[in-house]
Amino acid sequence: MRKSTSIPAVLALALVANTGCTQLKSRDQINKGVSAFKSAQFPQAVEHFKTAVELEPQFTSARLYLAVAYMQQYVPGSEAPENTKNADEALNQFQKVLQQDPNNKTAAAYIATLMLNEKKMDEAEKWYQKVIQLDPKNADAYYSLGFIAWSKWYPAYATAMHELKQAMDSPYPIKDKKVKAELKAKWDGVIQTGLDNLDKCLAIDPLYGDAMAYENLLIRERAYLLDDKDQAQFDKDIATAQKWIDRDLEAKRILADKKAKAAAANGITQDAK
Repeated sequence: MRKSTSIPAVLALALVANTGCTQLKSRDQINKGVSAFKSAQFPQAVEHFKTAVELEPQFTSARLYLAVAYMQQYVPGSEAPENTKNADEALNQFQKVLQQDPNNKTAAAYIATLMLNEKKMDEAEKWYQKVIQLDPKNADAYYSLGFIAWSKWYPAYATAMHELKQAMDSPYPIKDKKVKAELKAKWDGVIQTGLDNLDKCLAIDPLYGDAMAYENLLIRERAYLLDDKDQAQFDKDIATAQKWIDRDLEAKRILADKKAKAAAANGITQDAK
C-alpha cells in the first residue's frame, strides 16, 4: 500500500524547489548584469542586479554588484541630481552589504573611495581607517590617508600665501611669523600623521609612486613652517623631499621596464602558441 504524503511535507518540498528556482533566477540575473557591465551598459546592469537582489535579499555578492554598478555611474564633481542619486544609491547598498557582512573589505574600501570622491574628507578618513582594521596590508588605504592629510592642509597654506601676497615656491615663503606659528600649531600634527601613513604605504609597496610624490610635498611644505633661523633643518628637509622626487622617477622607470618585459613575454607566448 502506497503511503500518502502529509500536507506539511508537500509544503516543505515546494519550498525547497522554489528556493532552488529562485537562486537560479537570481544568478541568471547576475550573469546578465555582469555582461551588461562589461559592455559599459551600467543602467541595464543596475536593473539586472536589482532583480537579483529582490530574488535573494541575503545574497551579499549580488548586492555588492549592484552597489558597484551604481558607483560606476557616479561622476566626481558633478552636482547633477541623477549623479547625486547614483552616489546615494551606491552608499546605501554598500552599507547594506556591511550590515550582512561587517568584515566585507571590498564594501568598506568602496565607501572610503566614494567619500573621497565626494570630497567628504573626514568621512573618507574614518572609512580608510576602517579598511586598515579589516585589511592591515592595504597600501592604497595608507596612501589615501596621506593624501587626505595633504588635501586638508594645503588649502590653509595656499590661502595664507595668497593673503600674504607671497610666492609659494620661494625659500621660507611664509614671512609673517605669526601666520607661520598659527599654521604650525594647527597643521604640524596633521602633516606628520600624513607622512606616517605614507611611510606605512611604502613599507608595503616600495614602488608606490604616488605615495612618494606626497612624501615630497608634505616634507617640503613642513619645512616652510620651520623657524627662519633653522636653516640647517630646512636644507635637510628640502634635500629629503628632492630624494623622494628622484625615487618616484626611478619607481616609474622600474615599473615601466616590468610592464615592457611582461608584454614582450606575452607576445612570445602568443607566437609560440
